[in-house]
Amino acid sequence: MPRFFSNKRLILLLVGVIVLVALISFSLKDRQNASLPEQVVKDVVGFGQSLFSKPAHYITNVIGNIDGILNTYEENKHLKVRLSEYASGQAELADVKAENKRLLEIIGKEDDLRVYEPLQATVISRNPDQWEEKIIIDKGKVHGIKENMAVITANGLIGKIVLVNKFTSTVELLSTENRNFRVAAVISGGEAFGLIEGYDRKRSELIMKRIDSSFEVKVGQKVISSGLGGIFPKGILIGEVTEVSTDDYGLTKLAYIRPAADFSLLDHVIIAKRSSTIYDKGTDGDNTSETEGEDGS
Repeated sequence: MPRFFSNKRLILLLVGVIVLVALISFSLKDRQNASLPEQVVKDVVGFGQSLFSKPAHYITNVIGNIDGILNTYEENKHLKVRLSEYASGQAELADVKAENKRLLEIIGKEDDLRVYEPLQATVISRNPDQWEEKIIIDKGKVHGIKENMAVITANGLIGKIVLVNKFTSTVELLSTENRNFRVAAVISGGEAFGLIEGYDRKRSELIMKRIDSSFEVKVGQKVISSGLGGIFPKGILIGEVTEVSTDDYGLTKLAYIRPAADFSLLDHVIIAKRSSTIYDKGTDGDNTSETEGEDGS
């Protein structure tokens, strides 16, 4: 009797395996429609998944919203701190400006080397033969333009007015080969003064000469206009130091300056009209050179 039941169990196990293999092979066939048992199983499983997935998604969204609120709170807190710092900086700047104004009144100085009136202009022409040296803008005498006015862009200094017509003017760029074109400059972060005189076309960089050898000049330092000479306003960015060396006699240093402005891509420019300049001291036709202005002779 036990042997019979043992054989019966073996037969049922074999039948079960055969049915299972048949079902697996049947389900692996390429079919466009599922069988009724498959549909029932899929519907039941899908319903169960939907019951669990909706609450899970809801909880996930709630946690995400809470996390977003916490992040927003932290960002808002950080922005408030930055805003307070900005407000404090603005107040400090206003106080410095007021103090600077009082000091200027005390010493009887009427003009600030940084102050200028910006006049917007558009580049309308460029001679291919002088592409790296001069540009023509759409502002002239009728717009109040005079020779020796500085010309800048949003990136930095580019040159000065050298010729004025009634409706147009010619700007000589810093990249000119004119050796008489000089700009008094200072290296920010120190007292290293010098003159921008010359342009190396192979390097596409300006040359700053006559830097006192006792001053330390480092690569990466910014070079700005000093405001001396009466043409270029003080504090206008010129470029960045890329290399420092000494001259032939070792008495002064020489620095190569990567220009802040792109001289090859000039569209809109700004003419800096200063209240105290060389062109205001002479007549409209006075063609005082930058050399005289910067050297003070």
